[in-house]
Amino acid sequence: MGFSNFYPVLYRSLISLATLFIVAKVLGKKQVSEFSLFDYVIGISIGNFAAEMTINLDSPEFDGILAVLIFGVVAFVVSHLTLHSIFLRRFFMGTPTVIIQNGKFLKKNMKKAGLDMNNLLEEARIKGYFDLSQIQYGVMEANGEMSFLPYAEYQPLTPKVMNQKVNPCYLVGNVIIDGKIMKKNLKRLGKEVSWLEKQLQEKGVKTKDILLATLDEGGKLYIYKDNKDMVPLDILE
Repeated sequence: MGFSNFYPVLYRSLISLATLFIVAKVLGKKQVSEFSLFDYVIGISIGNFAAEMTINLDSPEFDGILAVLIFGVVAFVVSHLTLHSIFLRRFFMGTPTVIIQNGKFLKKNMKKAGLDMNNLLEEARIKGYFDLSQIQYGVMEANGEMSFLPYAEYQPLTPKVMNQKVNPCYLVGNVIIDGKIMKKNLKRLGKEVSWLEKQLQEKGVKTKDILLATLDEGGKLYIYKDNKDMVPLDILE
């Protein structure tokens, strides 16, 4: 492939990228973030079609676009069908597999899931368990991720267990990022731009000097000035 093919490849690359982006937007975040076996097959296929459409100048670009769209539509339809059918959900997405039950390894299920002891140890360490004797249950999810439930004595203490009262937690929204006011976030939190500007004026802080400002639903405003320390300048009630 010489330099003379630069513009055709550039054109096909942009078309391919745009098509893939549109398909990914239609499929949604779940399809992108949680790959089941079916999703994986669809993703590999679409990637191959896009690469072929981009590099193979002898094939009409419309064929590649059509193939990507067909697989995207199939994935979209299957995704919606599995929302309403447990049978189809199990068939296309798979089911969880119990690997550890009451502290005992289920070798048959490990073999079925294609999981050896080294893989299991690695997954446990990633989840923070370096001692398998602490784990009561281990489950391989349909997307291949491992979930662990430790024995009661190894579970972290919570305020409820300790019979302690704690202050409520609030959702925090970013209201200033890199000196720019996020008007929509302010509105969601029930505040106006004028209110925010007044709070900053009282503290003698300019909007352009703020790296990040967050506001929680309880009305607390945290201000991080544009410096290396990233320590809240102040907390406003």
